Amino acid sequence: MVHSILGISASLRQTAIDLYGDEGVAWFDRLPDVVAECARRWALGGDAPFPNLTYNYAAPAVRADGAAVVLKVCFPDGGFHNEVDALQVFAGRGAVQLLAVDRDFGVLLLERLVPGAPLTTISDNQQAMTIAARVMRQLWRPEPEGYLFPPVADWLTGMAERAAGYVQPAGPFPAEWLDRALATFAELSASPVESVLLHGDLHQGNILSAEREPWLAIDPKCVVGEPACETEPLLRNALPHRLDTAAIRRVIARRVDCLADELEIDRDRIRAWGVVRAILSAFWSLEDHGRGWERALSLARVLAEPAGRGVR
Repeated sequence: MVHSILGISASLRQTAIDLYGDEGVAWFDRLPDVVAECARRWALGGDAPFPNLTYNYAAPAVRADGAAVVLKVCFPDGGFHNEVDALQVFAGRGAVQLLAVDRDFGVLLLERLVPGAPLTTISDNQQAMTIAARVMRQLWRPEPEGYLFPPVADWLTGMAERAAGYVQPAGPFPAEWLDRALATFAELSASPVESVLLHGDLHQGNILSAEREPWLAIDPKCVVGEPACETEPLLRNALPHRLDTAAIRRVIARRVDCLADELEIDRDRIRAWGVVRAILSAFWSLEDHGRGWERALSLARVLAEPAGRGVR
């Protein structure tokens, strides 16, 4: 599989630098040796990595027994270990199966989902949201004993603690939106809903078609929080680029309605969590890359409007 390293996109190296600096460069430079060791250890024959890699190396492979698998190499930080724990807890229910792991090198060997088409290939908005809701219900469960998955509150606390270094009064990121996220989160926390284990990043690109189940999730981040918190990535992603603002409002409103009906969750709560998580996503883009935060903040603006305003 060593040859497959040659097909890595430049964006993967840049992301490693943005997130980890010199350690990220060293991780990227080690990739050929790590991939070669994995190929030897698990008797893998491979192909070029998947296109458009951004955060992790991932390539299709075939084991000596003919099983189709995916080799995934991550920077071995807390997020990686959280993903391993999540996949172990899910044990294939609603999610891709973990076949083997090397925690020291940040390596996962996963079942390959076939045909593996992302949910973005479903053009019907309601059908896509219905499929996503079914996957959510398979994944959600009480927080398991013996694991320490972070609560969603940690994400908000971390943003508040680090915000001073990135959100300035005269800077491009409006500071009042950070305050809006924290205030809305406080309001939601004042009327708590029972928490469950969430995927944490369940957008259309992380739900793939499969044979074992019609659709399965990949790349869990896993946090503990209320179900409504899970829905925002589905509102933010896979929006048509050529629609005007009024049309975008209508698409988002339909998604909110469908998810609320399928999951039996209050619409206002979905919208409120959408505001919180969209602002959080925008802040993470600013923090990690210094760019790319505008689209998430646009979603926060739409969701913060009165629910009936111009969305039908």
